[in-house]
Amino acid sequence: MSCYTDAMSERTMSDEHKAAIAAGRIEAAAVRDYLEALETNRPKPGRRPTAESLNAKKAAVDAQIADAKPIQRLNLMQERRDIDAAIEALQVEPDMASVEEGFVAHAANYGRRKGIQYATWREFGVPTDMLTRAGITRGG
Repeated sequence: MSCYTDAMSERTMSDEHKAAIAAGRIEAAAVRDYLEALETNRPKPGRRPTAESLNAKKAAVDAQIADAKPIQRLNLMQERRDIDAAIEALQVEPDMASVEEGFVAHAANYGRRKGIQYATWREFGVPTDMLTRAGITRGG
């Protein structure tokens, strides 16, 4: 389809259809943001690294880089970048209250439109209290 055809179909869409598309995008974004935050904050087995432990690990890597052979130095440099990313990830926590609010406001409509059942939300890991707040029930 050409850009001209896309522009023509855009002009022939009703305002109601355009509003429905815009609402769908907002719903999808709210659900996506919540699910990503939920997944990011999901407890993982074992101890969570702290900034202090990661900085200590980075210092040890930095100490090894100077004397490392080229391939080893390359791997250590990548490890240092991975550690930096992990440190940054610790500092950037999503505003759970905000993403939960968006989920509660939009998840039921999104789920109805996409045919997502209660059990599927639960299987993903969405807590029952969030589903209740969003108006998503076992019965549909």
